[in-house]
Amino acid sequence: MNKDKFKRVSKSLSYVLRHRPDAIGIELDSAGWIAVDELLQAFAHHGKAYTRGLIERVAAESDKRRFEFSADGAMIRARQGHSVEVDLAYEPATPPDVLYHGTARRNLDSIFERGLLKGKRHHVHLSTDRDTMWAVGQRHGVPVLIRVDAKRMHADGCAFFVTGNEVWLTEHVPAEYLSLDE
Repeated sequence: MNKDKFKRVSKSLSYVLRHRPDAIGIELDSAGWIAVDELLQAFAHHGKAYTRGLIERVAAESDKRRFEFSADGAMIRARQGHSVEVDLAYEPATPPDVLYHGTARRNLDSIFERGLLKGKRHHVHLSTDRDTMWAVGQRHGVPVLIRVDAKRMHADGCAFFVTGNEVWLTEHVPAEYLSLDE
């Protein structure tokens, strides 16, 4: 499969499983799951003839590993980043001492004033992987990395969750826990 098709399929899955399941007439369950067969039928009905193999390949080979299958392989969901209401049921976890967030330089004044906000998503996304966060920042402009003092934040009672693709989630990161990573 060529790179463009791979990207198109990944973007379609993200759009439907994270933001607009109604765009292809499906409904996610309360935890964000949908039967793979139902998803494929809905895509086909909307002119996208995806196969199970294609979906599995995108889920397995995507560098961000945004999607996961249920233990029996019958269901699929996005691991994080939803703007639709779902309960991913992640258990609280103890974060590493430092986490990173990538953003554009133009956002720094607001971030250091208000902290990191989840916006339309359910959580703020953080990572231990500086390169990944740098790439995230590049999508939005001149990239910068923000260090999050996750150890202190957690000690102060803030909850963290970790997804199966090692994305750390939290509700909000107050500015007092932030510094510019230079």
